[in-house]
Amino acid sequence: MVNQNKESRITLLGAGPGDPDLLTLKGVKALQTADVVLYDALTNEALLEHAPAEAIKVYVGKRSGEHSYPQETINKLMIDYALNYGHVVRLKGGDPFVFGRGYEELDYAASYSIPVDVIPGISSSIGVPALQQIPVTHRGLSESFWVITGTTTSGEVSNDIYQAAESNATVLVLMGLKKLSKIIEIFKAAGRHNLPAAVIQNGSSADEKLVVGLVETIESLVRQENVKAPALLIFGEVVSLHPSFKNLVKQYASIA
Repeated sequence: MVNQNKESRITLLGAGPGDPDLLTLKGVKALQTADVVLYDALTNEALLEHAPAEAIKVYVGKRSGEHSYPQETINKLMIDYALNYGHVVRLKGGDPFVFGRGYEELDYAASYSIPVDVIPGISSSIGVPALQQIPVTHRGLSESFWVITGTTTSGEVSNDIYQAAESNATVLVLMGLKKLSKIIEIFKAAGRHNLPAAVIQNGSSADEKLVVGLVETIESLVRQENVKAPALLIFGEVVSLHPSFKNLVKQYASIA
């Protein structure tokens, strides 16, 4: 029921990479006061249990190849619910400001003078490798890291990948599984055939899947293990720190 007495406000909330226990305490508190929750495809629906039973829960799923709602529609829904119901929690996978279009939603709300709070979430780009004991930086191996989208709005591979492949940084590619062949070509052209690489499907979730190899072998391993999106691609010497990589080294040594 519409309640005209409630203050219109919006919270952009990062849900984290998938495991519902990785939501922040501040995020839990925001959900507990929600009148409406607009949630994405990559958020764990178990998080909705933190919201009041009477709160309106609206799925506005957005996923490659199956967009339920365009961004413009989500923006309008967010405003309409805030004006008519009060506190809208916009629940987004990962972190709202890491390829989550969070600022677009914040900016749209500002045009209606609706106050917005931002609660960061654990980005899959950092959290998912960490859960697999792969640091994005490590003394002597990597002094920096790149977080890059696998596909730009034009549908092409990001130009940043060409530069990143030439560096010694850890390269983390989100939404890039469909472009894996092209990305592999870029790393090979940079002479990085033997660079450690990993692909993690549904990081932190019950159906998580991991493959570890080299730039030279990772694509065949992905096919062999039937890895599907959403998946995180990791390229860098830090992948060699994963326990399974030591077994790979032994295998290559025995073949040699």
